[in-house]
Amino acid sequence: MISRRDFLKSAAKVVAGASIPLAAIEILAPARVHALKTDSSIRWAFLVDTYKCVGCGFCVKACKNENEIPYDANVTRTWVERYVLTKDGKLYADSPKGARDGFTGTKIDLGMGHYQDIKKEDIKKAFFVPKLCNQCDNPPCVQVCPVGATYQAPDGVVMVDRKWCIGCGYCIMACPYGVRFFHPKYHTAEKCNFCYHRITKGLKTACVQACPFGARQIGNIKDPNDPVAKAITTERVGILKSEYGTKPQVFYIGLDEEVR
Repeated sequence: MISRRDFLKSAAKVVAGASIPLAAIEILAPARVHALKTDSSIRWAFLVDTYKCVGCGFCVKACKNENEIPYDANVTRTWVERYVLTKDGKLYADSPKGARDGFTGTKIDLGMGHYQDIKKEDIKKAFFVPKLCNQCDNPPCVQVCPVGATYQAPDGVVMVDRKWCIGCGYCIMACPYGVRFFHPKYHTAEKCNFCYHRITKGLKTACVQACPFGARQIGNIKDPNDPVAKAITTERVGILKSEYGTKPQVFYIGLDEEVR
């Protein structure tokens, strides 16, 4: 008996080959069902204070444990990058295992078993930048999904329905932030969803709860009294890759120009 996923894979190929408009398979999208479960008066937004991040990796550990991401897998829903700018103008960046174990040494992981040891006196500045899904207002991943497995809830959170994902990888290629990957176990598209199962119950995301320094916050940007909304509207905040027009809803305090 053919499985539903195999059936959908075949159907997607037929749709692509016959040039049938995507509207013809809109009934497959689970967004219409899930949309009724959320309150449109809420728009979730995330605030990262890079001045407070120390690269401890507690957030990455907590995220993996909370969201069924294998601990030893070289993928994660959120990660932390270390940036080091030397006095001679060279920029180095690394994130070994997504910073799951933090940054315990001074050597920069260049990949493929190569490391760069930088002397303290040669460093002009160094800092950490947490990254995660940007929950775009204009998400390209939603636009390219042929079966509606990636959809946007009325409160702005972009979701992935594993039951509907056919593993085509279009959303992974479309994301300009590189936050999507294939789940090592389920072989479906995966990414941060702001711990939707937690925030819709009034809880903090796993990473926010795990951060001992308050570098991460989540809140309702439509509520003027929300601490996150206040910070975004009153402080100088930045966003990543604004040139793509995706309107990300992850905001950064102290975002450095060297951040990629």
